[in-house]
Amino acid sequence: MPAMPDAPKKPLRIDMHTHILPKHLPDLSQKYGYGGWISTVPIGEGKARMMLDGKPFRDIGCNCWDAEERISECNDTSVDVQVLSTIPVLFNYWAKPEHCLDLAKYLNDDIAQTCEQHPSRYIGLATLPMQAPDLAVKELHRCITELGLAGIQIGSHINEWNLDAPELEPIWTACEELDAAVFVHPWDMDMKGRQSKYWFPWLIGMPTETTTAIASLIFGGVLERHPKLRICLAHGGGSFPFTIGRLEHGFNCRPDLVATNNDKPPSAYLGRIWCDSLVHDNDALELLVKKIGANRIILGSDYPFPLGEQRPGELVDQNKSLSDEDKAKILGLNALEFFGSLVDKSKFIKDE
Repeated sequence: MPAMPDAPKKPLRIDMHTHILPKHLPDLSQKYGYGGWISTVPIGEGKARMMLDGKPFRDIGCNCWDAEERISECNDTSVDVQVLSTIPVLFNYWAKPEHCLDLAKYLNDDIAQTCEQHPSRYIGLATLPMQAPDLAVKELHRCITELGLAGIQIGSHINEWNLDAPELEPIWTACEELDAAVFVHPWDMDMKGRQSKYWFPWLIGMPTETTTAIASLIFGGVLERHPKLRICLAHGGGSFPFTIGRLEHGFNCRPDLVATNNDKPPSAYLGRIWCDSLVHDNDALELLVKKIGANRIILGSDYPFPLGEQRPGELVDQNKSLSDEDKAKILGLNALEFFGSLVDKSKFIKDE
């Protein structure tokens, strides 16, 4: 009887977009003397309640903090590696810089410890006190050179600064020098008035925030001044892939308003911008591939939250237009390229 052919090897699956927090977040209002801080309290059955100034904010399961539970769920959904980043509500850019730094160190140490305990299953991203660039650069150096993290997750804006603010230049320079990747996640959306209904801040506000972030990086000349900077946008780049034509047209027809800080068009940076794959729709995925490129899209699920893809990579798996080679890139290989020299690829890709 002829030997049965080997089953096809499953492609490496790295989930770029997952969130984690420590098991315990104390009430920092008591420590710092003012409110606005998220804390957690256990509520039984392996769950916790995030609290904001004494009021319930969100209930979460143990997969928000328990590394073993996360690995078990990853095994169930064929995810080999998760990239860990904090929950954006914990950015706390509004706080006093020294207090934001204090919490950032606590969050970064927790992520680093989780990665150290499970080096083949987790890659870590740091959070920084971006409102104080001098402190942010120092913490970035610590996270890369001492903790072994692979980059940073930042918000789509820093209080009143868009990402082209000159104050942020030292951070971009440090990221280039350290080869640290940057994952941009929307946050601090407009929650009032017309945006207060129908979950609009998450459904509409987040894509808008992401588009503002990347447009600022392009039109403000950040990507031009920092050619080695690697940027990945959450949620499939938000509205950016669909509005790239409008941005380009505006650049060409009103350079007096748009091309004021950079004389290169937005299209010049396609091929340098990375996006995760979280678009929820097959047509949107194909547009993303057409505009951003199959070699610049990284699997992202927004685990463990309900607005994410519950089986990470399912949309990519089921797509009939993508080749197996392109699927393998999106599901795992592109992530390793995105993280550059700060991730040991041999941990995740085994020679046959």
